[in-house]
Amino acid sequence: MTAPANENENENKDFAIEGHGDISVGVKGAGASGDGSASATRITPGNALRPEDIALEIRKGQVKPSDDVAEYALRIGDDGLILAQRLGHWISRAPELEEDVALGNIALDQLGHARSFLTYAGAAWDKSEDDLAYFRREHEFRSAHLFEQPNGDFAVTIARQFIVSYYQFELYKRLTASTDATIAAIAAKALKEVDYHRDHSAQWVLRLAGGTEESRRRIVQAFKLVWPYVEELFEDDELTARLAESGAGVQPSSLRADFDQLTGEILSEAGLDEELNLERIPQSLGGGRQGKHSEHLGYVLAEMQVLAREHPGASW
Repeated sequence: MTAPANENENENKDFAIEGHGDISVGVKGAGASGDGSASATRITPGNALRPEDIALEIRKGQVKPSDDVAEYALRIGDDGLILAQRLGHWISRAPELEEDVALGNIALDQLGHARSFLTYAGAAWDKSEDDLAYFRREHEFRSAHLFEQPNGDFAVTIARQFIVSYYQFELYKRLTASTDATIAAIAAKALKEVDYHRDHSAQWVLRLAGGTEESRRRIVQAFKLVWPYVEELFEDDELTARLAESGAGVQPSSLRADFDQLTGEILSEAGLDEELNLERIPQSLGGGRQGKHSEHLGYVLAEMQVLAREHPGASW
C-alpha cells in the first residue's frame, strides 16, 4: 500500500514492466527477454507483474475477476497483508542485524503479494487495494488465523513462517496453472519469492533445534503454539470447490500431502518429529475465511489502519 502512482505517467509508459528473471505463465511466441508492451495478465518470460500493471488493465476495462475469483484473491491477499504487518515489527528487534533485513524483506514480499491480489479482487467491487486494506472492518477480512497470531519470541515467528512458507509455496505452485491469467501471473512471481522464504525458515528451524538446550526448547514450544492453526489452511469449502472445478483455483486439501511430506523432512532432520508428535496437537476451530477471527486481528488492524482513517485520501 503506497502513495498513489502518477496515472499520466503510467498511461504514457503503458506497461513498463520491470524484468525480474524468467517468469512465464505459458504465453506463446514470447521472446526470451520478454515484451515490455505485453498485457499485465499475459506476462512474458523476463517480466514481473506489478500491482500497478493490474490496476492499469482494470482501468482500461481489460480485466475483471468473477465474484468467486475476487473472493478467492481476497483471502490470499489478506493472508499476505496481515503477515506483512506482523513481520514488520521485527525490524530493529531481530536477534541479528542480518535478520532485521531478512524478515523485513520477507515482509515486503508478502506485502507485494497482498497488493497484487487485493488490487485484482477490488476490481469486482470497484474498490482499490487501499480501500480493502484500510477501510474494511475486522469481520470483513478473510485471513486465516495463523497469519494474525502474535510474533511471540523469535522461535515462534520462525515456526509460523516455516508453516506459512511451505503452505504458500504449494499454493502458488498450483496457481501458476490457474485458468485465470491474472491469478496465474501473480502466483508465478510470488512462487520464486516464497521459495526463498522456505529456505530461510527451514535453516532457522534446523539451527534452533541443533543449537543450545534453550534454543531447542523454544523451537519445540513454538511449534506447539502455532501448529493448532495449520488445519484451517487446508480446509475446503463451496468456493474452493467451484474454483477448483473451473481451474481458476485449487482445493486447499489437495496441498496437504506435499506440505506434510516436505515439512516432515525438515522436522525429521532437526530431530523434532517424534518430540513434537504433531498428530496429537489439537486444532483450532478456525473461521478466518468466514470473517470469524481471534482477538488478535483487531489490534493489528487498529495500528495498520489508523493513519488512513484519520486522514482519508491523503497521499505523500
